[in-house]
Amino acid sequence: MNEDRIVASKDFSNAPLCLSGRHVTKVFGFGDKKTIAVNDVSFDFHEGEFVSIVGESGSGKTTLSKILLGLLNHTEGEILFQGQPRDISTGKKRNAYWKGIQAIFQDPFSSYNSFHKIDSVLLDCINMRGGKNLPMEKKIEMMTEACSFVNLKFAELTNKYPFELSGGQMQRLMIARIFLLKPKILLADEPTSMVDACSRATILDMLLQLRDEIGMTIIFITHDIGLAYYISDTVYIMEHGKFVEYGKADEVILNPQAAYTKRLISDVPKIHEEWDLSTVDLKNG
Repeated sequence: MNEDRIVASKDFSNAPLCLSGRHVTKVFGFGDKKTIAVNDVSFDFHEGEFVSIVGESGSGKTTLSKILLGLLNHTEGEILFQGQPRDISTGKKRNAYWKGIQAIFQDPFSSYNSFHKIDSVLLDCINMRGGKNLPMEKKIEMMTEACSFVNLKFAELTNKYPFELSGGQMQRLMIARIFLLKPKILLADEPTSMVDACSRATILDMLLQLRDEIGMTIIFITHDIGLAYYISDTVYIMEHGKFVEYGKADEVILNPQAAYTKRLISDVPKIHEEWDLSTVDLKNG
């Protein structure tokens, strides 16, 4: 991992905080059937920062992402949005919060209402940002610009349904939504895992362009520690619901301290080296 990284190393320690957590815990079940999915994690995400949360399946990263989005309530701890305790206790307050944080999910096919045409999907974004009363000509101009940003042509999409697009096109349409919404925070949960390598590179480049153009914070959820290294400013390593290591991407990946981080790095296949399978648990898959 000594090639040039996509993201140049930056120091965000003095940048304003946009999302923080203090001792956040999520427990499912009770008694003997209790499962601690997120276990006493604390974090600080800064404006304009590209953060990756890395862990294997079952590490708690997706549960944490749902808590950050307000889709799950945390059992203990506190979450702060722009320096203030987050309040999503009512529908109105939750909708106000969602204007500031949006998500792109792993499966593009389940991210859309199959009964809503693409025009409706994009118009909802414009309306959410206060453009409900804009002339239709202006709305079409905005939708065309958003589609152009992700290398799609709105004229070819109008009156179509999302399921008429390929997986890569659907993911790019999700980014077009983000272009229109311009949230302060984007949570991207494995957004490239279901697309081919060419589409993956394109989608990552678009996310970085969005970050650079509007100063958006990106929280990238992934199991791929190599990918996290190449695109992130900061990396958090998650195991069994805890952050076992975090810091600047170069520090965490090039000089790992936690045994789990070292194992994740050793598990990355290298074409020019013999593969080390000693860390693979063959009995448990």
